[in-house]
Amino acid sequence: MGQLDGKVAVITGGGRGIGRAIALRYAAEGATVVVSSRTGTDLETTLAAAGVGDERGLAVVADAMDRDEARRPVTEALDRFGRVDVLVNNVGGTVGGNPDPFAANDGAFEQTVVLNLTSAWWTTTAALPAMREQGSGRIISIGSGASKRTGASVGYTAAKHGLVGFTKELAKSAAPFGINVNLLCPGWTRTSLVDFERIAAARGTTAEVEEAKAAAESLQGRILEADELAGMATLLAGDDGRGVTGQVISVDGGYKV
Repeated sequence: MGQLDGKVAVITGGGRGIGRAIALRYAAEGATVVVSSRTGTDLETTLAAAGVGDERGLAVVADAMDRDEARRPVTEALDRFGRVDVLVNNVGGTVGGNPDPFAANDGAFEQTVVLNLTSAWWTTTAALPAMREQGSGRIISIGSGASKRTGASVGYTAAKHGLVGFTKELAKSAAPFGINVNLLCPGWTRTSLVDFERIAAARGTTAEVEEAKAAAESLQGRILEADELAGMATLLAGDDGRGVTGQVISVDGGYKV
């Protein structure tokens, strides 16, 4: 018996990194998994690694920057499986790097906010009516160390801080209908988005120096692996997490404590 037997879970950004790790763990715990991203081959690789066929897996190619496409993973899950029990708003990142705020790069700021915050609104609002009707649901957004402190671009930090308010206010509205809403925050985690070669090139150092600096920002002195987030994501999605809502939870090795 898995912790998520019979559950249908939608994971955005499920082709790589933390989203992939959560999808694999959810599948291992018995869930049907619906994964989305812009790259179909990544999604198919995730489902193959999860060992789920069409009866317990669905890949949805969708661009989270488009409001209609962002809702498609949920609507297709409802069409195929008839319910959505868990939504993981994992998609995120930085558009345009870390621009100088004095340069007023409107495009980079706005797109970063859409990718990290507005897309979570689109996907969540697609799932809420079905969760309310079934009287239960779990919404888990993936934040960042930048959800609680500084350390990234203005747009990224603003968006990740925004997810804190999004989570708390939504948890209040959703609680009467049996829906829990939480924010899971990683620190430095080894994924394809964390490119120490690129960071080093921008700072005129080496990848080894930048990785060591990042590791030193946590109490454990290391970069976490993506699958280390999956355990907490599973607890929040399952029955053991029924008493947890409106919370901002870090799994980050003690990042900037």
